[in-house]
Amino acid sequence: MTLTTELIEKLINAAKEEAVRRQFPPVNISVCDRAAHLAGFLRMDGAILGTIDVAHRKARTAALFEADSGALGKVAHPDGPSYMVEHTNGGLINFGGGVVIKDADGVVIGAVGVSGASVEEDEIIARAAAVAALTKEPAGHAA
Repeated sequence: MTLTTELIEKLINAAKEEAVRRQFPPVNISVCDRAAHLAGFLRMDGAILGTIDVAHRKARTAALFEADSGALGKVAHPDGPSYMVEHTNGGLINFGGGVVIKDADGVVIGAVGVSGASVEEDEIIARAAAVAALTKEPAGHAA
């Protein structure tokens, strides 16, 4: 599986639907390819402008390190082995809301970043998008 336009739309729609279904605040949703280049973006009506960059950095972080952005926080603290790593690569995020997108074989093909709700809610939304990537439903019909 590759990160196609159809899959990008499916990821964004799944994230948006999860935010609405759970009645979370409006969020920004950023999708990056495996090289951390922007592949798709949605700002839900009313989403806070300052979280656009945060959503994109969450997605970039997950793509560049092939790990969810929250995992970086476990090593990027003052006593951690990767302290200050968030200042590399043009700026990263070391808290939840950036989730890798993998194909059926477990290969990272991109990442989704969500920001605008609480960190926990952002993470829930991003995970819903990642799960939708593996379903067979067409874009706009993700669970």
